[in-house]
Amino acid sequence: MLSSQIKQIAMKIQKIAIIGAGNMGGSIVNGLLKSGYIDAASLSVADPRKEILQGFAEQGAKTSQNNSEAVKGADLVLFAVKPYLVKNVAEKIKPVLTGNEIIVSIAAGVELIQLKTWLGFERKIVRVIPNTAISVQESMTCISVREEDEDIAPVVKDMFDHLGQSVIINEDLMPAATVLASCGTAYALRYVRAAMESGIEMGFRADMAQFITAQTVKGAVQMIINTGNHPEIEVDKVSTPGGITITGLNEMEHKGFSSSIIQGLMLAFNKMKK
Repeated sequence: MLSSQIKQIAMKIQKIAIIGAGNMGGSIVNGLLKSGYIDAASLSVADPRKEILQGFAEQGAKTSQNNSEAVKGADLVLFAVKPYLVKNVAEKIKPVLTGNEIIVSIAAGVELIQLKTWLGFERKIVRVIPNTAISVQESMTCISVREEDEDIAPVVKDMFDHLGQSVIINEDLMPAATVLASCGTAYALRYVRAAMESGIEMGFRADMAQFITAQTVKGAVQMIINTGNHPEIEVDKVSTPGGITITGLNEMEHKGFSSSIIQGLMLAFNKMKK
């Protein structure tokens, strides 16, 4: 339950401006519209590419190629641009900001202290790491704020809870969150692709192999979410002694299945920290 103070702040979020409509920014726009969190007319999208903006305009969103115009009157401004562009974008829109906006950045690696330096330490700034499943309202989103901005964290969490699930974490865990939640989508989908290819070799059509694999993964994950069980508890349920499941698992582990995943994640994490 949001406190009455948080509810009052949430009620003020009547207009959202999103700067950057690429893969992630566009996914957030689509997720917000599909979830019904905000009316299309109250959503402003800025991007330099007319062809990208056209699709959002057709859905009823306001669009602009000018960032400063897009953010005017917004209660929440979301930066969805490449990390190396954030400083330039922040400094250019700063003169038109009123100081009452909630600023949200999804730029990987850009820390809150940097955003505060560019925009002003009095600003309410939130750092967020979502993933592209936000377009179908199934994102795993991680949120961080500085101590002085803790009051707005639940407001931003409420918004992202309409787009999947979200958690508030310490900022020092953001590199790990990026690897697990954001990069993790790609890693999970690579397993789906590999299993599909095996299904095709076994005799299924590609579309059927994809459907079976995707639903199997979805079901397996849902069991963990619903029960809170450790994955190995569910693995044991289908690993009959001397059976085919354990034979397949042992061969995968012999080839480095778990080890390669852990090593890949840690290498990505160490690169992220640098």
